[in-house]
Amino acid sequence: MATQKSSFWLTPKGLAALGLIAAASYFLLIEHRQHVWQFLPFLILLACPFMHLFMHGGHGGHGGHGDHGKHEDESDQDAYQRGLEEGRRENENRHHN
Repeated sequence: MATQKSSFWLTPKGLAALGLIAAASYFLLIEHRQHVWQFLPFLILLACPFMHLFMHGGHGGHGGHGDHGKHEDESDQDAYQRGLEEGRRENENRHHN
């Protein structure tokens, strides 16, 4: 039986860290509101590259977003043909339902 490793953030230490981060953020925003507002546009722009880096990790890169590793050996022409066939089947299923 395979066991799946749970996320750090769901452990007691992770939840405590989240609570500490939330409390520190709250007091930072309340006490230093004027300082935070002047840097907000830069923080939003800074979030873009971080979102790009961290959010692309879940789908295995830019190679293909569908069946990961299922059709690694096929040529471009074979992949194109398979895609056409799958699209036709989906189209037929939509029209018959």
